[in-house]
Amino acid sequence: MAKQAVALLETRGLACLVVGVDAMLKSANVELVGPMKQIGNALCNAVVTGDVAAVKAALDAGVAAASNIGEVVSAHVIARPDEAIEGVLPKETARAPRK
Repeated sequence: MAKQAVALLETRGLACLVVGVDAMLKSANVELVGPMKQIGNALCNAVVTGDVAAVKAALDAGVAAASNIGEVVSAHVIARPDEAIEGVLPKETARAPRK
């Protein structure tokens, strides 16, 4: 795996997740992996990757922002994940070229 850390943020409600992910992406040099997903029962999650310090800082900012408008169910950082984790993470979606 090219990235050094993975962070997972799970919230109740999509709006809460969008606010949290926005804060994560603005606060540190991390990348959103694949699309944000709705799991069911109003649970939604997103995964970001980057170096360990950036991922931890981003997750802290995302949890703080998401907590202000809704419920954060779970937040976790996996530092130096095993390569087998890559098979479980969301895949990048193909994007149509901009016109």
